[in-house]
Amino acid sequence: MHINRMPRLQLGDLTVQVPIIQGGMGVGISRSGLASAVANQGGIGVIASVGLDLMNGKIRGRTKGSNTFMLKEEIRQARRLTKGIIGVNVMMALTDFEQLVDATIEEGADVLFLGAGLPLNISKQLTPEHLRHLKTKIVPIVSSDRAARLIFQYWSRKYNRVPDGVVVEGPKAGGHLGFRKEQIFDPAFALEKLVPAVVSAVLPFEQEYGTSIPVIAGGGIFTGQDIHKILQLGAQGVQMATRFIATFECDADDAFKQAILNAGEKDVMIIDSPVGLPGRAIRNAFLDDVTAGIKKPFKCPFKCLRTCDYKTVPYCIALALTNAQRGKLEDGFAFTGANAHRVHSITSVKALMDSLIQEYELAAEAAWLPASFEPLGTSQSKCSTLELRSHHSSTRPPSHDSL
Repeated sequence: MHINRMPRLQLGDLTVQVPIIQGGMGVGISRSGLASAVANQGGIGVIASVGLDLMNGKIRGRTKGSNTFMLKEEIRQARRLTKGIIGVNVMMALTDFEQLVDATIEEGADVLFLGAGLPLNISKQLTPEHLRHLKTKIVPIVSSDRAARLIFQYWSRKYNRVPDGVVVEGPKAGGHLGFRKEQIFDPAFALEKLVPAVVSAVLPFEQEYGTSIPVIAGGGIFTGQDIHKILQLGAQGVQMATRFIATFECDADDAFKQAILNAGEKDVMIIDSPVGLPGRAIRNAFLDDVTAGIKKPFKCPFKCLRTCDYKTVPYCIALALTNAQRGKLEDGFAFTGANAHRVHSITSVKALMDSLIQEYELAAEAAWLPASFEPLGTSQSKCSTLELRSHHSSTRPPSHDSL
């Protein structure tokens, strides 16, 4: 038995060799290129479905069907590039989310991640009968144990089944955040607090349905040591996004990647997004203009976001993010996580994954040192962690193989 090896992640009958999920990054930051590269290294590569039809940078010509068409093309391209596990991230806030959900399932994506809203009634096609035989795993993204419990209770009543897993995203994540501004820097909402609470929230559903429901943690995870720490709290996988921007395979323009490399700690800011949520981004002239009240005129062929009042918002976030993806940062901005300032170089996805695995194994080895080697004052915290894991492992079905 290799006690220090990074464990596998089990999503139903889907075995993920490396429990790292590359977070979905729109607009166009994580497409088939990045997703397939992560999948080839044993993780889950994720295509962000939002705004794929904006890759030419033009709003004119967009229709409700154009983005669905582009999503299908991206999934097919990813399949040509990898035999690994491909996921799709769909925002519930999109007006065409149901079509994107259906397209994801029709194209046979392995995992469907649902964020920016509560995935209760997500598609007319997903009847209880259909869900019972669905190959695609469905994993909602939440920011609290309350949201997880609400989703699982609803699914249990309506579908007589529950989601295959759940991602809990903490306030250090990039992009849109599921927290009020005053919660973002409140230690009570730290990811380390959220993970055990969500693990406890899904535990009764594991027992009721006799299945493992892995909790995946995201938001601020940067190193293999971070992965080890969060898995010790009961998570069975992690979601990482910002680290994957600084890879050769990332689908963003080099100028976008350079913006991440140039960012200092004070350059990462919280913005008020037209979507109606706070978001974390890199400060630049575009955002300074918006903060100063300068509007960025645009035309809207159709309301792509339910929560966006395109007649009053100061700019089109879809176009701004597309411009940034193409390197036109004077006309847009880059979303990023809280640890962007710690990224200093571009590397390959393989090198990044290898380093994360190595860092994890070193942290795991250090955790198993004899008590005499432990720093003073750590014994109690380690005992608490082991007690928590023991409590859950005694009631949870085995979810991964670390042999």
